[in-house]
Amino acid sequence: MEQVPTSGTTVSSLPADATIRLGTRASALARWQAEWVAGRLTELGAAVELVFIKTGGDGTTTPITESGGQGLFTKEIQRALLDGRVDLAVHSLKDLPTEHIDGLSLAAVPPRESPRDAFLSNRFTGIEQLPSGSRIGTGSRRRQSQLLHARPDLTVHDIRGNVETRLQKLDDGEYDAIVLAEAGLKRLGLADRITQPLPPTTMLPAVGQGALGLETREDDATTIAVVKQLDDAETHACVLAERTMLAALRGGCLAPVGAWGRVSDNLLLLDAVVLSADGTTRLAASVSGDIDSAVSLGAEAARQLLEQGAAELIAGSRQA
Repeated sequence: MEQVPTSGTTVSSLPADATIRLGTRASALARWQAEWVAGRLTELGAAVELVFIKTGGDGTTTPITESGGQGLFTKEIQRALLDGRVDLAVHSLKDLPTEHIDGLSLAAVPPRESPRDAFLSNRFTGIEQLPSGSRIGTGSRRRQSQLLHARPDLTVHDIRGNVETRLQKLDDGEYDAIVLAEAGLKRLGLADRITQPLPPTTMLPAVGQGALGLETREDDATTIAVVKQLDDAETHACVLAERTMLAALRGGCLAPVGAWGRVSDNLLLLDAVVLSADGTTRLAASVSGDIDSAVSLGAEAARQLLEQGAAELIAGSRQA
């Protein structure tokens, strides 16, 4: 598992004639993320070239939960890193599997955007106002389970496509409401479409949600030195705790697992949940400690959840 880089270290710049080849998906959100990172690196004096890579998750209409497991949006980009076709990958961290890949390193995690989920509807002001039987769309088992836990009288349906496609399906009346990540909507300039930000008491976010992961080859010291300047130590510690917890659960990014790490008064607080697929069972854990104890906090949260039966719920969700 990755470690939090030390902050305040002076690092060297790239050679004057060097260019960082940044690999990314070509979706609007992925492009925004890549261009944001490229802009910050350019401010540091680096030359950056965007390299667009098609992944297994692009263009498919198969529900994410049936699309072959983890790494759907990351494997091809990681392969390009290992092959030397790109020097840096920018991932939505919630899509990046927790399993370590030999030769790759999570070099930096920039400051996090909002980790919350957002409720969107053209007819109803919040999840509490939805009439019984309303159709709500989400492509996430985690969201589905938490929605059903809060409102078992709703009918939750799968939804696929990029953010714009999902909004169009909502506008066309296919759903009474949908749930999307608040961070993605903000980054795309679509925050005005948010009807209700969902509080963590109702919907704990996905592991790493709202954060970007900047991945390099672990032997590329020059690129790492530059990229590390974009790292935010508090954000990195929070997502490290979340990812350690998920790895210990062997949950994967498609399991009904939610987590929220944040720093308050110099303490790292971590809340985590595991639910059954139908939302009837909800297991919870809360831990806190020093920021430099992110790994042990994540492991402790997982231990508490496993003692309550989390492994059985995760296995049952996969079968469902």
